[in-house]
Amino acid sequence: MKDSRIAQSGLVLLGCGKMGSAMLAGWLAKGLPASSVWVVDPNPSDWLTSTGVHLGDSLPAAPAVVLVAVKPQMMADALPTLKAMGNGTTVFVSVAAGITIATFESILGVQTPIVRAMPNTPAAISRGITAIVGNSVVEAAALDEAEALLSAVGEVVRLETESQIDAVTGVSGSGPAYVFHMIETLAAAGAAQGLPADLSMQLAKATVAGAGALAQSAQEDPTQLRINVTSPNGTTQAALEVLMDEETGFPALLARAVKAATDRSRELANG
Repeated sequence: MKDSRIAQSGLVLLGCGKMGSAMLAGWLAKGLPASSVWVVDPNPSDWLTSTGVHLGDSLPAAPAVVLVAVKPQMMADALPTLKAMGNGTTVFVSVAAGITIATFESILGVQTPIVRAMPNTPAAISRGITAIVGNSVVEAAALDEAEALLSAVGEVVRLETESQIDAVTGVSGSGPAYVFHMIETLAAAGAAQGLPADLSMQLAKATVAGAGALAQSAQEDPTQLRINVTSPNGTTQAALEVLMDEETGFPALLARAVKAATDRSRELANG
């Protein structure tokens, strides 16, 4: 990153909470000079102050990228202050949930290159996955820049249309909460079978984390991994007969959950 267009023309980070801080730490670790970064945040942390980035300084007139990481409810106040950068070469990348490309275009201008991104909370430990999509004026190089920036906190995938963002929200955006709840309920189920609550929680956390890591690193797909650990008429099969029931198990339950999150994402985007 140290010789990139971003390093030469500058990057403005609008908002530096958990997500913004994780991304900034990743960029600096990859060689982006602190002198190339301007951060706009009303309450900078001690860590942010220590990084050497520009804080409270005048912003460059035409930075390479503005990355918008403020909370959606703060957008109406924050974004108009950057209107002068619209309709130019500056690429706006937004990780603000529920804010559509059309909303950005209405504030910044329809000729503004805009990339909308949907990350998830494991990005805070650089284990996230982010989906991105650009508007009609975003060039391939700008999408590449956005992907490079967001890859600092995990994997990046590209969508074909903005409408797919809602389903991404239902799967990976909200998905970590589903997994956290699974850990809660798995631990509670172990305690119900006689395990000490703290031990059952330790087992549940490690099991879910380990299975997820195995699913990512193994050559086999999750279906084959499931088959590999399911002995005929064994304990795992007994459990899976409950979990895989088409009407009462995971297939129906997760389909309803993901649909509910996707529908709600559409409702929020439509106001």
